[in-house]
Amino acid sequence: MKLHSPAAERNAGPILEVLREWLPQDGTVLEIAAGSGQHAVAFARAFPGLTWQPTDPDAAAVASIGMWRNEGGTPNLLPPQRLDVHQANWGVELVDAVLAVNMVHIAPWSASLALLDGARRVLAVGGALVLYGPWIVEGEPTAPSNLAFDADLQQRNSEWGLRSVATFAAEAEPRGLVLVDQRTMPANNRMLLFRRSG
Repeated sequence: MKLHSPAAERNAGPILEVLREWLPQDGTVLEIAAGSGQHAVAFARAFPGLTWQPTDPDAAAVASIGMWRNEGGTPNLLPPQRLDVHQANWGVELVDAVLAVNMVHIAPWSASLALLDGARRVLAVGGALVLYGPWIVEGEPTAPSNLAFDADLQQRNSEWGLRSVATFAAEAEPRGLVLVDQRTMPANNRMLLFRRSG
């Protein structure tokens, strides 16, 4: 079944504006937890010089990504692959960027650490790890809507919840992933850019 996410439709444009600054013009992007597939189609179309590999751990999402790709994909959008970040082998040799949209808060903390471990393995030196979603920022008040969202997530699954930028960055650094930029986004979201150091 082809899935449709209203949130993905809304945030694709703002995310794309930042990606135009942060992604290279050519190379390979590995999209983690690609969900419905709407982003994969929109972003691959916007970056014809990039090879775009969408993945998701959920079989229904992989099927949906395939349907979106078949209907509106471009030649640089590869067939979706099933991928759980906890896997030791992500099925790719080397990529120039890893993108994860709205993943780390709807997954256990172990998935965040596995995402960092995997990005360390597959990213080329200087490559980008780009994350989007709601975050807790040290020294800044958290929006009431995000606090409510965090409580709702933890009620649904005690291992879920909004993550701290500082905590995430502290885990990334010893893995050779350095936080180099971040942007505030609509609806109290934020984008983070990590670069893989030598």
